[in-house]
Order: sequence, then C-alpha cells, then structure tokens
Amino acid sequence: MPLHPQAQQLIDDAKRSGLPEIQTLSPERARELFDERASGLTANPVIGEVYDRVIPGPAGDLTVRIYRPADADEATPGLMFFHGGGWVIGTIDTHDLVCRALTEATAATVISVSYRLAPEHPFPAAPDDCAAATRWVAEHGAEIGVDGSRLATCGDSAGGNLAAVVAQDCVGGPGLRAQVMVYPCVDASNLDRESMHSNGEGFLLSAVGMRWFYDHYAPTTAERENPRVSPLLGELNGLPPALVLTAEFDPLHDEGHEYAEALSEAGVDVEYHRYDGQVHTFFTQVGYQDASLDSVRRIASFLAPRW
Repeated sequence: MPLHPQAQQLIDDAKRSGLPEIQTLSPERARELFDERASGLTANPVIGEVYDRVIPGPAGDLTVRIYRPADADEATPGLMFFHGGGWVIGTIDTHDLVCRALTEATAATVISVSYRLAPEHPFPAAPDDCAAATRWVAEHGAEIGVDGSRLATCGDSAGGNLAAVVAQDCVGGPGLRAQVMVYPCVDASNLDRESMHSNGEGFLLSAVGMRWFYDHYAPTTAERENPRVSPLLGELNGLPPALVLTAEFDPLHDEGHEYAEALSEAGVDVEYHRYDGQVHTFFTQVGYQDASLDSVRRIASFLAPRW
C-alpha cells in the first residue's frame, strides 16, 4: 500500500522542521529535540488522578508515573508501560499523552516507568529497572489502587522490547495476564532483515539510526545476542498472551512480525496486526494519527477479556 496521507504528513513535517538525522547528534541533543517535538502534541483523554511516585529500584530510587482511570473506586488492573526512544531518548513526559489515552481506553491504572537511559546507563539497566517496577507493583499494588495479580506489560519500539523482556523475566512469577508490543525491536543480533533495507531510509526511523541506538545501548556482540536485549532469542514457552502491532513502512516491521510468529509457534496466544501505510512513531501521535487512536482501542479490546 502507499503511505497513509497522515504518515506522509509526519514525514513532511519532519523535513520542513530541518530535523537532523539522529546518528549525527549527541544523545543529549537528540533528547532535547525529541522532547521538543513531543511537547507539541495535545489532546484531552478523560482520566482521573495522575501523579509521580518514587519506588525502590535496583540502583536506587526509581520514578514511576501513575495514571488512575476516572471514577476508579476499587482496585483496577495494572498496565506497566515502558516508553520508546531506543533506550537513549524518551521519558515518561514524552509518552504522557499516550499513557492518558491508554488509561481512558482500558479503565486500568497505567504505571509508566522512568527507567535509566543509555549511554550513561547501558544494558542491562533498562530491563532491570522495568522488571523491578513490575515486581514492586505485583507486591505493593494495593498502595496505588492496583490488583497486583492482574498485570500486563506494554511499550512501543524500545519499550516494546522491554515489554517482551519483562514478560520473559516474569515467567515463574509474578504472573502476567498479557504483553503488548507496538513496533518492537526484538533482535539486535540481525540487523539485515529485508525491512531494514526497504524501509531503512526516508520513513522517520532509519536503519542507520537504529544502529546508533544499539551502539549506545548494547554495543557488543555478546550483549546483542543476550535474550534480554534480543527477546526473539529467548525462551518463549509459557509466556502470557501477546498483542504485536507493526507498521508497514518501518525498519522494524519484519522482526516484529517474526516475533509474533515465533510466539505462536511456541504455543502462546497471539494477536498480530500490521498498520498498512504507517510508519514508526504513529502510536504516540494521539489526536494526529487515526492509527494511533485505533491502536489504543485495539489494545483495550485485547486486554479486556484477559484481565
């Protein structure tokens, strides 16, 4: 299919803004530009309370942002959310709007984790923080109005990677009800899939940019072959039900699709959907991309019977 007009608009806006290619930037400058672009998104999902809380992490205090649904008068399910940004950029602020949309759509409490970023904190800091936050909510959910026995993981891009890794980490406890991965990167050991070439330039996320992220996060071959960096290489048996969403014009398309197939072959209950005509980043464009709202609703429909 051709590019969706709204996806083309995203690309055109990036070109007009003169946004530099990420591999030409320092991590610090990349973060500044990413934060600036994210701050321009506006919408008004209807939810209840939003607040930050500090919990114990593996390397000290760990901040989480808690989104309570409107009119929640009892313990709700908990959706652990891990933001995208290649483990280098992105924050709980850049993904605030999509977390609000998820809270409204799912009527669950969303817990967005401010995990440590590379290159200051390379692998395994991010998955360690996200797994620790998930275990804390499983044990202490009552403190934030969450039923700790009804948890799922969710994330986009690098956050989708972390959602998959944490799901694997939690086999054997705490039990998770589901995992949701939006255009995830799941195999750093093979950056030569067809979509890395066909979609590797001109669609916002580039193949060269993806290598830049990995060089900061997991630069060695041994790290890239570790299942906690490349969950496609991990043990897939016994994982919770999974929803995998991909974008047609995304360098990560093929590995996301392959992960869904591998999960299914391992006996995992899997739903898979490709957003035709779409590019990486559509998910967070709440109020600007029809596919963003559709994906949020799809996630809510997937989770509803599994809580």
